[in-house]
Amino acid sequence: MITTLEPTDVLTKLPSSTGDCRCPDRQEGGLTTTVPRELVHRAALAEVFLTGMCRPAEDRFHVTAQLPRGHSFFAPIAGTHYDPMLICETIRQVGSYVAHEAFEVPLGHQFLLWGLDYTATPENLVIGDAPANLDLDVVCTEVRRRGTQLQALRYQVTMRHGNAVVATGDVGYNVASPAVYRRLRAGQVDRRPEPSLPANALQPAQVGRFSPFDVVLAAAPQRGTGSTWQLRYDTRHPVLFDHPGDHLPGMVLLEAARQAAVALTAAPAVMPVSVSSTYQRYAEFGAPVWIHAERTGPATVKVTGTQNGEEVFEALVGTGVVDALPYGMTA
Repeated sequence: MITTLEPTDVLTKLPSSTGDCRCPDRQEGGLTTTVPRELVHRAALAEVFLTGMCRPAEDRFHVTAQLPRGHSFFAPIAGTHYDPMLICETIRQVGSYVAHEAFEVPLGHQFLLWGLDYTATPENLVIGDAPANLDLDVVCTEVRRRGTQLQALRYQVTMRHGNAVVATGDVGYNVASPAVYRRLRAGQVDRRPEPSLPANALQPAQVGRFSPFDVVLAAAPQRGTGSTWQLRYDTRHPVLFDHPGDHLPGMVLLEAARQAAVALTAAPAVMPVSVSSTYQRYAEFGAPVWIHAERTGPATVKVTGTQNGEEVFEALVGTGVVDALPYGMTA
C-alpha cells in the first residue's frame, strides 16, 4: 500500500556503518525466549520467530531469530528444506520489531507495506538436527520522519546461519497513526473479516501444500494468456489470519503468488527461491480477488492480483526445484 507523504516530511538517507554486536542471543546459551508478540504484530506465540536485537550503529541492527524445523503451515519443502516463505515472514517481522523497539513507534500504529523482496540461497536452507538460529544484519537505507515520529522506513536484511548466507531481503512501508489510519480507511476500518470459499479449489499437491485448508486458489474462467484463479481463504486459518483485521493481510497475497507460481511449474517439489513484490492498494473483504500468473522465463512467474478492476499487487516469483520427496509422497 502506498500513501502520499506531505512535503514537510524529512527524508534521511543514512550511511551504512559497522559496529560490534552484543546481542545476548549471540552468546552461547543466550537463547531463552522470543521477543514480545505484540512487537511483531502476532497474536500467537508460536508465530513469533525473532529472539532479540542490538543496535551497533544508528542505522544498523543485529536481530536474532530461530526457525522451527516443523511448522503447521510453512512446512518443509520435500521434507528437507525450510520453506522460503518462513524466511519471508521472519524478514517482515523485523520491520515491526525495529519500528517499535528502536524508533519508538507506539503500539496501535499501522504499517502499510509497499514493497517486499527476498532472495533465498536454497543450498543453505537444508534442515539440520536442531532449529536454525539465525543472525540478521539489518541496515535502514531510508528513514522518513515528521519531527521525531517515524513516517516510513526501508530496510535491507542479510540473514545468516553461521557463516552461510541464507537469504537477503528488502522491505519498505509507511507508518500511520490510529487517527490517520481511520481517515485512510473510512468506511472499512471497523469491518470484520469475511471468508471467501469459492468452489473448485485446487488440490493441495498442485500448489505445494499438504492440506486443503491451506489452499488459497480456486479455478476460475481463463482471461487471456497465462492462468487465472480466484483467491480463496478461510479467516479461521491460524497462520494466514493470525489476528483480525479490516483487509486481507499481505502474507495472504504473497501466499497466493507462491501457490500460483507452483501451479505453473511442472515439478513435485517447487521452492519459491525469490519474490519481488509491490502493493498498490488494500485487498478488501467482500469482493473477489483474481490472481493471474504467466511464466516470464524458465524459472520466473509474474503474478498480479486485481479486485474490482484495479491492480492490488504484483509479484515476480523465482522458482527452484528440490529433488527429494518426503517419505510416503509420490510425484
